Amino acid sequence: MARFDLTDVEWELIRPLLPNKPRGVARVDDRRVLNGIFWVLRTGSPWRDLPERYGPSTTVYNRFNRWAKAGVWVRVFQVLAAKSPDSMQFIDSSIIRAHQHAATGKKGARITPSVVLVED
Repeated sequence: MARFDLTDVEWELIRPLLPNKPRGVARVDDRRVLNGIFWVLRTGSPWRDLPERYGPSTTVYNRFNRWAKAGVWVRVFQVLAAKSPDSMQFIDSSIIRAHQHAATGKKGARITPSVVLVED
């Protein structure tokens, strides 16, 4: 198993969410294909540069697209988010902007929050 491949616990969460339609041809192992998809998404490499341990790149690419069209990825993310709500917090830095004057300020100036959060 490679460094970032799915653990047994992760695989058991995802396995029931994947479609399993027999197509008359022996299927390449879904776990192996999923690890290949994650490898490409994590590294940003082209599909054709996929290491051989994940199977044929065309199989991995085609399954990624087929599952995207079938809504499999949405279901996977929903289930994973429900299982671990604290781990699904993302900040997209392309929409966070600071005013041009925000970089400077008086030394020792006290910063007061403009919004106060109250917990129940």
